Amino acid sequence: MVAPDSTPSFRVGHGFDVHRYSDDPDRQLVLGGVVIEAAPGLEGHSDSDVLSHAMSDALLGAAALGDLGGHFPDTDPSWAGVRSLELLERVLSMLEEQQMDVMNADCTIICERPSLSEDIPRIARQLTSLVGAPVSVKAKRAEGLGALGRVEGIACLCVVLVTARGTARDTRLETRSAPS
Repeated sequence: MVAPDSTPSFRVGHGFDVHRYSDDPDRQLVLGGVVIEAAPGLEGHSDSDVLSHAMSDALLGAAALGDLGGHFPDTDPSWAGVRSLELLERVLSMLEEQQMDVMNADCTIICERPSLSEDIPRIARQLTSLVGAPVSVKAKRAEGLGALGRVEGIACLCVVLVTARGTARDTRLETRSAPS
């Protein structure tokens, strides 16, 4: 049996973001802080990094701290053009203030184009280094379905596991000896 007070304080967060492609030929596509060459950029108030946005939302959700738009609203001109990695760094600082540690993140980018197979390892390394925990990044196609399948934009889903510092205790089964 596990004693009731020995349950670790694990929390799961889920994030989602989607942006349409921009008509601006000078706008860069940024995913996980990595510029993807020869691909159209995404519309948005910041650099529109859907991966960093989804991860930030997942982390905020796991910590019960609201969502990205509540902390960095697109109606605030001070956030115009901001690097989304800067927002992610600020979110990580919020978790640090709550004494929470990221255990891992699993992210899925959904887009028909561009092909991201060569970029995925670089994106995963960048985010793993920033977050300080393993980050898995995958890319999937929408198989021609819906707006994403028509190459109108890119979406990303992210799930994170965090733990509150000082609450993770040994959860191995404890054996109780019979009274003598």
